[in-house]
Amino acid sequence: MRFNILIGGKAGQGINELADVISEGLVNAGFYVFNYRDYQSVIKGGHNFNIICVSDTQIGSYDENIDIMIAFDNETYEFHKGKLNKTSIIATSEKKLSEQIKCILIDALKYSKAGNMAFAGFLFKILGLDKNYVINEIDRKFKGKSLYELDIKNVEECYEADYGKNLNFKASKKKGSFLSGSEAIGNGAIDAGVQLYFGYPMTPSTPVLIYLSEQQKAHDYNVITMENEIGVINASYGASFSGKRVMSGTSGGGFDLMTEGLSMGGMVELPLVIHLSQRGGPSSGLPTYTSQCDLNMALYSGHGEFPRVVIAPGDAEECYDNTVEAFYLSEKFGVTSIILTDKHLAESGYIYDIKKTQIKIPERKEYAGKGLFKRNSYEHDEQWNSTEDPKKIIKSVDKRKKKSEDLGEESKKFERIKVYGKGNNLIIGFGSTKGAIADALPELEGYKFLQVIYLEPFPEEILDYIKKSKKFFIAENNSTGQLADLITRKLAIKIDDNQRILKYDCRPFTPKYIIDEVKRRE
Repeated sequence: MRFNILIGGKAGQGINELADVISEGLVNAGFYVFNYRDYQSVIKGGHNFNIICVSDTQIGSYDENIDIMIAFDNETYEFHKGKLNKTSIIATSEKKLSEQIKCILIDALKYSKAGNMAFAGFLFKILGLDKNYVINEIDRKFKGKSLYELDIKNVEECYEADYGKNLNFKASKKKGSFLSGSEAIGNGAIDAGVQLYFGYPMTPSTPVLIYLSEQQKAHDYNVITMENEIGVINASYGASFSGKRVMSGTSGGGFDLMTEGLSMGGMVELPLVIHLSQRGGPSSGLPTYTSQCDLNMALYSGHGEFPRVVIAPGDAEECYDNTVEAFYLSEKFGVTSIILTDKHLAESGYIYDIKKTQIKIPERKEYAGKGLFKRNSYEHDEQWNSTEDPKKIIKSVDKRKKKSEDLGEESKKFERIKVYGKGNNLIIGFGSTKGAIADALPELEGYKFLQVIYLEPFPEEILDYIKKSKKFFIAENNSTGQLADLITRKLAIKIDDNQRILKYDCRPFTPKYIIDEVKRRE
């Protein structure tokens, strides 16, 4: 069973709060839930919407068809009406729209400033689920706030109304916790022992900055917002030099500013974890939409040759695990680890039963303040004295090259790739494409899904899977096929245009899109 609920309207109408309460309520009722956010780069107005996909089996994506529409304005209906079917249920707060299309009216003006939560009562009534699933969630999120009592009153009043519909959803045992990719990264950083987080607000990396800010007192670390991303990267390496366990975060334009500092990090060999959350580019691009166009930047940015780690989680569980792994490798080898996400992964809501890490992060033996500790941004000898001696230069470069080799071996402790499904054919993807591809597999007979998690060090075991497959496709949210090009460079495999399923409208894949594209290309 997969069931899709769309909530749409203007920025400022409480759409995200309503979607969060409904999602958490459904999770509490024992369903698997995926919550997708789509919003324009405006503070008020525009057209924003959430799609909540509900299932009785694990899911990591949403569908294009709409079973229930909650429309806070006429634009929501006009924009999405092509995705409705004959049995779709529509509710709106617009009286004219309700009269025009003969749908359910929930008069938001009647419910004052808390009119958005009235729809939670309506929804759980027609789903046939206990109202306390959402009331308990409102209690958890909003108790003590100004509209709390009005929220509860409106939910109860709308729940008591008769809408002439009951979809008879059956509650069951809770399957896990509901969290976004950003929250999972924050939890991973906390459990890895982060001591300082430096950031500058830039969508879609900002949710990690906010989440860690909210948690810092409870977990005894500090979050510092700098004047810009140049300040972020330099302060991060400075704090790492002093022995602190440090993380920072940004998106593409901010990472551009960090790249000179990234090269310095390659020379001074200090640990640092960076969260790079992708959005549409180039330049300011599309601040609130998703893309996988910065893979090459994560892999190759900065001047000179130096080792790094690039890990691309595909869901909330991996966001947690891979963040801890990034800290482990960074601290053990004195390198920069980059956690590569995107807007879709960072801001979507997933249900997972995340287990606390058992990875022990290495403690540093040397750092500033603990005896004599030198670092130099110039090429150096073994005592970190600047040098231009050819023999010493070769020795220093070889040391960095050896570190790359050692990183490759050490990374094999972790799941660098994952394979799902059975068959002689293969779909390859990385990052947030995981959810749609995995959810599409039941409709693609004879196909496996190979998820690439580690981009650097690169898992060359991918070659065995490609050689054994009759045919393979690579799905990416960019226009050039950056993962396909990486596989070509690393494994000397030619990948033609028909094998590249590229979506670059800055919207995520859906299972239907994957299914249609694979069948069209076969």
